[in-house]
Amino acid sequence: MSVHISDQTIKKEWIDYNNHMNMAYYVLIFDDVWEIILNKFKMGGNSAKSTNMSTMVVETHTTYNSEVKLGDEVEINLTFFDHDKKRLHYKMEMIEKSSKKLSATLEMLSLYIDLKKRKVAEFEKEKIDIMDNFITTNKNKFESKNLVFAGKLKK
Repeated sequence: MSVHISDQTIKKEWIDYNNHMNMAYYVLIFDDVWEIILNKFKMGGNSAKSTNMSTMVVETHTTYNSEVKLGDEVEINLTFFDHDKKRLHYKMEMIEKSSKKLSATLEMLSLYIDLKKRKVAEFEKEKIDIMDNFITTNKNKFESKNLVFAGKLKK
């Protein structure tokens, strides 16, 4: 179960000398796609510029399960999301569309940051409400097994 976020096509500049996508671009794709969710939570790039509040990744765990090659189409799904007063915990998966194979996963822990002070801050009530509504709407689609960062939130 998961929440579909985006589809991507593997670009030539992402291919390495092994004729498959270089490991760094998996993280790039996941990071770019995560921005879609951050914007839903009013924490994306535009919000950071206008409010000086943003998120910063502090820990990641990536798996590379099946290679993808030039021109392959992949879908990126959110398989888990939760938060506490200052942290986001989420996991995404990349599925190669034609074979339906799991290509990669990325689990992250991020902190909410006051960019003026460069210090961790608590989420505003509006953002907590948006995230809680998202969780309530999608909780039956999330999978909490095998999370590397389980227990890192302070609830």
